[in-house]
Amino acid sequence: MDKVILQVALDLLELKRAVEIGREALEGGADWIEAGTPLIKSEGMNAVRELKKSFDCRIVADMKTIDTGKAEIEMAARSGADVVIILGLSADSTIRESVKAARKYGCEVMVDLMNTSDPVKRADELSAMDIDYLNVHVGIDEQMVGVDPIVNLKRILEKVSIPVAVAGGLDVERAALCSSLGAKVIIVGSNITKSGNVTRAAKNFRKAIDSGVSKIKRKNMGEEIREILLQVSTPNISDAMHRAYAMRDIRPLISGKKIVGKAVTVLTMDGDWAKTVEAIDVAEKGEIIVIKCSGDNEAVWGELATSSCINKGIEGVVIDGAVRDVDDIREMDFPVFAKREVPNAGESKGFGEINVKIYCGGIEVNPGDWIVADDNGVMVLPKQQVYEIARRSLEVKKHEERIRAEIAGKGRTLADIVELYKWEKVQ
Repeated sequence: MDKVILQVALDLLELKRAVEIGREALEGGADWIEAGTPLIKSEGMNAVRELKKSFDCRIVADMKTIDTGKAEIEMAARSGADVVIILGLSADSTIRESVKAARKYGCEVMVDLMNTSDPVKRADELSAMDIDYLNVHVGIDEQMVGVDPIVNLKRILEKVSIPVAVAGGLDVERAALCSSLGAKVIIVGSNITKSGNVTRAAKNFRKAIDSGVSKIKRKNMGEEIREILLQVSTPNISDAMHRAYAMRDIRPLISGKKIVGKAVTVLTMDGDWAKTVEAIDVAEKGEIIVIKCSGDNEAVWGELATSSCINKGIEGVVIDGAVRDVDDIREMDFPVFAKREVPNAGESKGFGEINVKIYCGGIEVNPGDWIVADDNGVMVLPKQQVYEIARRSLEVKKHEERIRAEIAGKGRTLADIVELYKWEKVQ
């Protein structure tokens, strides 16, 4: 196998869409088309049959078999699969039965190392079982928390001589790196299939894989989180957090503004602006001051505090309470999200605390939690899960972009595209 294979995984639920996207991917230079596990679970072996009938290329069936290897390899092969993926977690007897069935029906076996306790050791064991490919794979849930398939890819390539595939959230640069390291099959899913232009995305991967030149720039975790959160909307984030709520009754003073940053929290009394102003000295550049007041009759924020924030490079302010001088703040073009606008201020009495747990707009906020606010509302991302939420939000965005492209380009409705009536809950 001289050419590095680009395998596109169709991890969709709708077969019609899968065929359309698969065709676009092949036009962009994909070599193999995979019936992903979600598609197989949704449509059964008919998914494999339809892809085989539709395309003149090798069809991969990601069965994720862990038992009854002979039966599952046989059904996939007889349906038209050229390569069947089974799990490395399977018993050795299941692996051997799968290989025997594959030889009988003229297909190949790829073994997925996902979730194996020692992938390098298991790869060495499997390579002696007459399998055709190993797949160094990090599943989507692990991708969301930052697990990287390339770490094990390097070690496994040094250990085995059979062709090695790699999968797990690969972007163009990382695909190029995998190719340069010696991977023979590069498996890409959502970064192609959820693109608004699948053919163009596939061409970009094809070019990168063939060149094997990677320009990956290392980023620290905070930089990566901020970069992702700047790309997504608060509705994307809400969806990624299982339809989580935004802060209640808190709206932007200036429409079209978006802020992203870590929270510096303030707990204060209605009209007592001392701790809110002191928090400006505590906050670092790029952070967001989040204020919980005991009421909203008197302002705890205004023009002078805003000027101080601008001088320090504070990202923005969120206030579960009242703000004044809103005309001046708008002229300064500084992002403030608040519950109420009033003309009157209170007094600097000094009650309250900085950087404690608060409930702002009904949502718990802890110091260091991430805040994303836009015209849709203010979302709180707990610091312990922020990377995962950011990654999942990006997947939501990509999914919506693909559907948007289908609505615009094919003149179809949303209900038609997602086969809504088919998937309504059976009563």
